[in-house]
Amino acid sequence: QVQLLESGGGLVQPGGSLRLSCAASGSIFSINAMGWYRQAPGKQRELVAAITSGGSTNYADSVKGRFTISRDNSKNTVYLQMNSLKPEDTAVYYCAAAGGRGPYYGDGDFKDKYNYWGQGTQVTVSS
Repeated sequence: QVQLLESGGGLVQPGGSLRLSCAASGSIFSINAMGWYRQAPGKQRELVAAITSGGSTNYADSVKGRFTISRDNSKNTVYLQMNSLKPEDTAVYYCAAAGGRGPYYGDGDFKDKYNYWGQGTQVTVSS
């Protein structure tokens, strides 16, 4: 069992920055990859960033160059640094952990690969 807790969401102006954190607890040894999903009202949940146990990262085209996913293994925490935020980034952001075999990103949403989910944190980008 893995528990995930997101934090760091809030209201930010366009062009601003936020840093999301996801703290993992429980059977963290079983985690092979972690990702950040987001879901805007009326839209499907999409994978925006992922990082594997080996440190490989991947980003959705919509956030490349603006978002950075990173991890601190000593704290069992993954981060999502979001820069140059746009109104279309407004969504509930979910931390997710994958305990099975990859791949963990690419074509498709990979939601079936991510076994554990946080409760989400709201990010609102508005002037």
